[in-house]
Amino acid sequence: MKYVVVSGGVVSGLGKGVTASSIGLILKSCGFRVTAIKIDPYLNIDAGTMSPIEHGEVYVLDDGGEVDLDLGNYERFMDIKLTRENNITTGKVYKHVLEKERRGDYLGKTVQVVPHITDAIQEWIERAAKIPVDGQSGPADVCVIELGGTIGDIESMPFIEALGQFSYRVGSENFCLIHVSLVPVLNVVGEQKTKPTQHSVKDLRGLGLSPNILACRSTKPLEDNVKAKLSQFCQVPMENIVTLYDCPNIWHIPLLLKEQKAHEAILHVLNLTGIAKEPALEEWSLMAKMSDKLHVPVRIAVVGKYTELLDSYLSIHKALLHASVARRKKLVIDWIPASDLEQGAKKENPDAYKAAWKLLKGADGILVPGGFGNRGVQGKILAAKHARENKVPYLGICLGMQLAVVEYARNVLGLADANSAELDPNTKNPCVIFMPEGSTTHMGGTMRLGSRRTYFQSKDSKSAKLYGNRSFVDERHRHRYEVNPAMVPRFESSGLTFPGKDETGQRMEIVELPNHPFYVGAQFHPEYKSRPGKPSPLFLGLIGAASGELDNVLQQSCQESVGSRPHSNGKLERLYWKGAAKKPVSVVYSVCDRVCS
Repeated sequence: MKYVVVSGGVVSGLGKGVTASSIGLILKSCGFRVTAIKIDPYLNIDAGTMSPIEHGEVYVLDDGGEVDLDLGNYERFMDIKLTRENNITTGKVYKHVLEKERRGDYLGKTVQVVPHITDAIQEWIERAAKIPVDGQSGPADVCVIELGGTIGDIESMPFIEALGQFSYRVGSENFCLIHVSLVPVLNVVGEQKTKPTQHSVKDLRGLGLSPNILACRSTKPLEDNVKAKLSQFCQVPMENIVTLYDCPNIWHIPLLLKEQKAHEAILHVLNLTGIAKEPALEEWSLMAKMSDKLHVPVRIAVVGKYTELLDSYLSIHKALLHASVARRKKLVIDWIPASDLEQGAKKENPDAYKAAWKLLKGADGILVPGGFGNRGVQGKILAAKHARENKVPYLGICLGMQLAVVEYARNVLGLADANSAELDPNTKNPCVIFMPEGSTTHMGGTMRLGSRRTYFQSKDSKSAKLYGNRSFVDERHRHRYEVNPAMVPRFESSGLTFPGKDETGQRMEIVELPNHPFYVGAQFHPEYKSRPGKPSPLFLGLIGAASGELDNVLQQSCQESVGSRPHSNGKLERLYWKGAAKKPVSVVYSVCDRVCS
């Protein structure tokens, strides 16, 4: 096993996660099987109980792991499926060691940070690195490890010590350290300053780790004299110093690394030069360039609770982007704080109220994402009501689905006090109820989590067609409450349908309004499985409906791609099975079309 470790210095937020994801993508394009590990030095067991406003979204894996959002970047870039073991936290490591101590596994020895904690970290890395994540059997060839935080943080010290020991144990030919650092440009003189990176590398070397490669964040490419200075003072060869300068979108980062031959430097350190292929990133490059050139806008209003930090909805944003690029539309997102749509805001902050409603009414489509708690709920219900009454395409996810049901009960069924039991335990008409296996006393890891199967009840629904008329689909969940099955017959008799249910038929997974252009809610989180070039079907449906192209999307979704081949005119010919007779249909695409079809 080869290991590539990505650390960060000077300041946080430099893009270590995107850098690690890009490195994994390049190595995969060189023909290697890759996996990834994120080390988070906080004391939480996992990200499940952390506020999205403080830490960004909680990303959910197939096995139900609630993890850091960077694992979402790994999955999207490398097209892999990680496990909860691929996210190491201080809380997990200390819990593991203390449980061993309580069992007496240390045979009376004094349990210390070194060697017991550092050994546990190294064992965890080796164990997680061997877990197959790409659908094949056996371990990957290369494991990319991102060390969260910044060099010098107190909480990172055990992990840095463990990685120093680990590099010695596995050998220099199996360990490559890439240090992401900042090279600021002072506006006063316009000069790139190397001192912050020099000090960061000095601190790193003082802790027992020497970087093989420097990845320098800056507003523009590094000048040769700046590279020479960094090489001299950081003791890193000039050819191993790359610039990650500002780009129109993060899909350009792997291309930047390839252009600067970062993959050659990594392969040289890991002694893989002789067996690596030339990176095949042609389709990725076309996708990145196309995204920059899109000009026909599609405007989506995202009505949420945590809009002050956009990382709170990172996977939502990415899924919308994947779908809009697939439909060749320039995505414009209006982030609307749900509470600004409520009557209270009209009195307390009339300007915010008017601005929020202006954005909502000007949107081509509306998305209400998941969330917890009462704040902003009435605003989300008003957004669902506006979408239903004005035939605006709507996608509700998790709580967004539940509140669409509540809104329908109140304004169509006439149940004025209809509500979710989460929001009003005393409601006489609970449209959404607590799940029996949930916990009201413990929050961490007690929800319905991970990949669960949804069975389509009919092939006539839009959602079934978007998923290619499959009989079932596996999507990821994160919720404690669900639609009350006792009220389902009343909803269905009044026109609201539930075309997706679980295996028992008692859990409502998808809700639709058939007489609406696109009014869909999902109890699951489809955004977690969206990938560049392979957008989530429900997001594709929202973007298609918002741009007036839903019929085309539904038609294409019902065609199953069976492969592609070069065409004589230099374009790409893609083959589909179409219709009950399963006759192959040939469709010729332009070069740009092929990454979006």
